[in-house]
Amino acid sequence: MRTMAKRPLSPRERVLTAISRQEPDRVPIDYLSNPGIDARLKDHFHLARGDDEGLREALRVDFRGISVPYIGPRLHAEVPGRHVAPDWGIRTRWVEHEHGGYWDYCDFPLEDADEQTVADWPMPSPDQYDYGAVRDLCRKFDRYAITIGDAGYADIINSNGFLRGTEQSLIDLATDDPAGLRLMDRRHEVQLGILERILEAAQGRIDLLYIGEDLGSQSSPLISKELFRRHIRPRHEKFVSLAKSYGLPVMIHSCGSSSWAFEDFIEMGIDVVDTLQPEARDMSPAYLKERFGGRLAFHGCISTAGPVTYGSVPEVAASVKETLEIMMPGGGYCLSPTHQLQDNSPTENVVALYETAWEHGLY
Repeated sequence: MRTMAKRPLSPRERVLTAISRQEPDRVPIDYLSNPGIDARLKDHFHLARGDDEGLREALRVDFRGISVPYIGPRLHAEVPGRHVAPDWGIRTRWVEHEHGGYWDYCDFPLEDADEQTVADWPMPSPDQYDYGAVRDLCRKFDRYAITIGDAGYADIINSNGFLRGTEQSLIDLATDDPAGLRLMDRRHEVQLGILERILEAAQGRIDLLYIGEDLGSQSSPLISKELFRRHIRPRHEKFVSLAKSYGLPVMIHSCGSSSWAFEDFIEMGIDVVDTLQPEARDMSPAYLKERFGGRLAFHGCISTAGPVTYGSVPEVAASVKETLEIMMPGGGYCLSPTHQLQDNSPTENVVALYETAWEHGLY
């Protein structure tokens, strides 16, 4: 993609140019990881374990996400052998594996709850989060593209599932279960309140709202388009409307074979789609670029279940270069892992991913 050298852009300018589907000076770069590989990367770059900013600078990451901590009282009692989120009551248990371990969702305390039980479930108020550092963080990251939200904002199937279980969350959508619908709406009311408070505190310095909804398995949709349009789309549109009222683009995370919903995303005013698992059905870079490239921007495509985890350094480099060659023309692409880089990804492969992106991502 090398042509005449373009004026070097700031990371913020680079991202905003790409997501407006124009060609920046180089492809913007993002980073997502699990704790194990994150620690190994910091060791590789001779950084302290807590030096998150140093690692992002070493990897030349153009994005910075900001969030606000919960400072309210513990609303849910602790449970032996579990981690219980003090604000939402979501429970996880530690599961070890050969590369480390992870916190897995469990127990699902609202799985059999009726609508009244859901209505009475303690939830935080947007007032119980600390917005005091928002302006300082915006100043600190002023050069970068600043995002708020994450894949759990607006998300229904996964996030309702943390309290009701995935099976019951899907049944809720199919049967219009009042308890499941009440849980969706109560959660969203809090999330929308938090986001609006952040936007007010940031005074115009946020660049992108990030929301999520996993809509596909590896080979097919998780739900019908009719269910999506009945329950999910109108609720997501509230988040899109909030973003647009502040002049912000919206990025949505969606795992698996989810391109069946992209026409709806476009109609809703969503600007960027995240994840883009290349091994899933109708999710290859070539398919996405050809079908949606003029209408959506893309963030992802570098599989965490492919060469980065199971290949060699040359195979990682070849895969990244191939993705860049497909996705770069005309702009509209931000390079990122499809999901958090996993603890079983070799350090040298992850370093090769970012070195290749920097070397071959120049327009």
